[in-house]
Amino acid sequence: MSMENVILIFDVGKTNKKLLLFNEQYNIVYEESIQLKETKDEDGFPCEDVHALTAWTKNSFNKIVGNERFEIKAINFSAYGASFVNIDKDGKTITPLYNYLKPYPEEIKQQFYATYGDENVIARETASPGLGN
Repeated sequence: MSMENVILIFDVGKTNKKLLLFNEQYNIVYEESIQLKETKDEDGFPCEDVHALTAWTKNSFNKIVGNERFEIKAINFSAYGASFVNIDKDGKTITPLYNYLKPYPEEIKQQFYATYGDENVIARETASPGLGN
């Protein structure tokens, strides 16, 4: 049995995380979806559980690599928002994966707009509304 060449896509959405395999004709030949439970940051704001997301990504990748039906020819990621996580010099996570919807401290927000311009103008020019972080 010959292996089918595929492109592996990790589509990391805010609600659903998907693994998609496309064949050489760009048809989906495999798909799975999962919802991971959120955790909270040090302020109690909901955020992505970066450890659960990492484990899901690695486990999903290993499952496809171990599947004799598929041969991965390329991998791509798509992800949501402007979320971020801090890492140390060894690449280990040292903070939660902060949610881009987390409110910005009012004092810093005011300082930002005083320095860079009106909130509505910046939102229009960047096509990005002020959603917090």
